[in-house]
Amino acid sequence: MDYDVVIVGAGPSGLAAACRLKQVNADISVCVVEKGSEVGAHILSGAVFEPTPLNELFPEWKEMGAPLLTPVTEDDIFVFTGATKRIKVPGLFAPKTMHNDGNYVISLGKLCRWLAEQAENLGVEVFPGFAAAEILYGENNEVLGIATGDMGIGHNGEQKGSYMQGMELRGKYTLFSEGCRGSLGKQLIAKYQLDAGKDPQHYGLGIKELWTIPADQHKPGLVVHSAGWPLDESRSLGGGFLYHLEDNQVAVGLITNLSYTNPHVSPYDEFQRYKHHPEIAKYLEGGERITYGARALLKGGLQSQPKMSFPGGILIGDDAGTLNFAKIKGSHTAMKSGMVAAETVAEALAAEKSNTDLIEYAAAYKSSWAYKELHMQRNFGPAQHKFGNIIGSAYAFIDINIFNGMLPWTLSDKVADHETLKPASECPKIDYPKYDGKLSFDKASSVFMSNTNHEEDQPCHLVLADPDLPISKNLELYDEPAQRYCPAGVYEVVANDDGSQRFQINAQNCVHCKTCDIKEPSQNINWVVPEGAGGPNYPNM
Repeated sequence: MDYDVVIVGAGPSGLAAACRLKQVNADISVCVVEKGSEVGAHILSGAVFEPTPLNELFPEWKEMGAPLLTPVTEDDIFVFTGATKRIKVPGLFAPKTMHNDGNYVISLGKLCRWLAEQAENLGVEVFPGFAAAEILYGENNEVLGIATGDMGIGHNGEQKGSYMQGMELRGKYTLFSEGCRGSLGKQLIAKYQLDAGKDPQHYGLGIKELWTIPADQHKPGLVVHSAGWPLDESRSLGGGFLYHLEDNQVAVGLITNLSYTNPHVSPYDEFQRYKHHPEIAKYLEGGERITYGARALLKGGLQSQPKMSFPGGILIGDDAGTLNFAKIKGSHTAMKSGMVAAETVAEALAAEKSNTDLIEYAAAYKSSWAYKELHMQRNFGPAQHKFGNIIGSAYAFIDINIFNGMLPWTLSDKVADHETLKPASECPKIDYPKYDGKLSFDKASSVFMSNTNHEEDQPCHLVLADPDLPISKNLELYDEPAQRYCPAGVYEVVANDDGSQRFQINAQNCVHCKTCDIKEPSQNINWVVPEGAGGPNYPNM
């Protein structure tokens, strides 16, 4: 199937690009392919949304029914100094990036579904349930489009009775908007050396739950952020959040930076105990957990952002690392990167160009407010890594609030997250508390609430370069950290009948967070797309 533009991923950047292409020229043929069972099924974010790009894309979004229903009414920022203690940070001393006046507490999944409706109304073809599995290249190594994965392949690699061959979706240009650690984006960065001269990308793992809480505990529009406990006890970095939406719902979550050094750290268990802090528990007690999910996020900033264009296409959104970690927001910058890409591609098509390297995109992106915002806040993430949450935030206050991001230097962090683990023998073990079934829950029940499902008889989408390495190296050196960094119980070390041990992969549990692809110390795990429509089915995350 031939199109002018093929877009991989129905997230905010891909859908914003699709809409903008049609707004510029309604005759441009555009398709969006999405691996989730429906648009929004794989979308997970906090989320506090900054509406700047939506104002540009659809100025009448309120009249059009966009699901921005809960304006932010109050910001609470805390440093948790222990399991029951906290210090409230006065707004005057918080980095101005943490102020949310004019923003909205939303479900990003709902917003993406709404954007998909607008795209289809404009004539975009949206194909959910089809995973982009392969990049198509031309004779000169230019990208010609993508192929979706075959369906009906058994775990042994043989075709089943339900076999259906994948489709080739060919485009004059292809936009890759797969989100953080996109499986095709990773290949493109390596093939074209798009990250040459850049800092390694840095990541966090965000784990989130959606709750319904008693009405007298609900404060629509309240945004709570915290740093410190429990992560400081394991010398890990990151922070927590609790956002009050509409309908007596709150989103609660914890982001654990994947630069942590202790292989005994379990981000999942850090999140479970986070909910027991009195400042968080007072909102959740007596409530009901609705759903659970997890997703890695990028936080390297401009220092880690690769060249975004290559022959035949552009990386947009978190495939290119556009998230603003200083704001703990990325949807607005992702959308803007997609809109700028759409305008650049439309100009190229008007000039009858195809499958070229649109190097002019770099200048257009650099002149946008998204780039300028990221440049102003470029030192926030490296400062956190170098100095820790508290001193790093103090540095950010001086850099951003006082100097407006204009200090004449750029901090750097050259150590990749997968290189930070210390041997388990050098690190203290962590005794995580038992789950109480009221605020904290086991992994199995959590994965169940993510509505995750995969066709069981299919090739494993978690591919080990060396199948022996988890036991022969990682178990002794790091106590096999995959058992703990995975938030869905995918990886286990189990005993064989003869007393030996083996590495077991429960791929059916995978919520597509990509943490294993990022944190595995030897980069031994390669996450590839499973059969289309597999994975979580988030209703409104």
